[in-house]
Amino acid sequence: MVSKTISVDSIPRGYRDGVDLRALRYFVAVAEERHVGRAASRLHMTQPPLSRAIRHLEDELGAILFERTPKGVTLTAAGTVLYDEAAALLGQADRIPDRVSAAAAANLTIGTLADTAEHAGGRLVPLFRDRHPYVNVSIHEADLGDPTAGLRAGLVDVALTRTPFDSTGISTRVLRAVPVGVLMRDDDPLAHCRSVSAGDLVDRRWVRLPDGADPVWTAYWTCGTHDDSPVMRTVQECVQAVVWNGTSALAPVDQPLPAGLVVVPLDDRPPSEIVVAWPKTSRSPLVRSFVQVAETSYRT
Repeated sequence: MVSKTISVDSIPRGYRDGVDLRALRYFVAVAEERHVGRAASRLHMTQPPLSRAIRHLEDELGAILFERTPKGVTLTAAGTVLYDEAAALLGQADRIPDRVSAAAAANLTIGTLADTAEHAGGRLVPLFRDRHPYVNVSIHEADLGDPTAGLRAGLVDVALTRTPFDSTGISTRVLRAVPVGVLMRDDDPLAHCRSVSAGDLVDRRWVRLPDGADPVWTAYWTCGTHDDSPVMRTVQECVQAVVWNGTSALAPVDQPLPAGLVVVPLDDRPPSEIVVAWPKTSRSPLVRSFVQVAETSYRT
């Protein structure tokens, strides 16, 4: 691709108030393919609208850009001049997003819970960085006392977390719903049941979430009395409490587990949803982009 400085005088009169980059991209595709049909395929469009766009461009410029032949098209002298100018102009336009992002030195902080951090790091951040290579992305991992993963405290811009929690002032987009069950040792009398209900779990000792945790979150993820239980702040602490002490805990049915533990589905709990969440007051284009990337990732 030719790189050159383009002056205002080099831009055709009909385009000085706003160069139609789409028309120029269409023109460049036809010029490089030497065939309208092949160019249409490259542009993922049909041939008739592409032909109309080229004719409109010729009308705007007042010049014939292509000689039509049975085998395709060739550039006229005017078309050759436009190709050189258009290729350079489009090259500059394509570099604009990266240069603007680099100049902005933008940052995005993503909040996660312990079990959603792998989703963020392994799937979403690389996709986001492909779209915004100059954005500095950092991860804030919250404990089980904060299901908003730092949003409520203003520590993060966007969060990947689980429901349910008090969503006042927070927008959410559901990515996936996951049933929950009771985490127990495989020597537990209920370990080999296909499912259990709350009535089967009376008199069990349960893990206790941090004091002051979101009450909606606490009510969903705990079951029974647990005032004498130690406070658990991480998923791994809950898992180890089950392993060593036979304490019961709730967990998503897809929770990775060490040997000797099982999750038995719990009938009377609705699924927990993995969501991307952000402040309703946010106007950040990076947050909007992350939400779009998250939705695309989980759809595929």
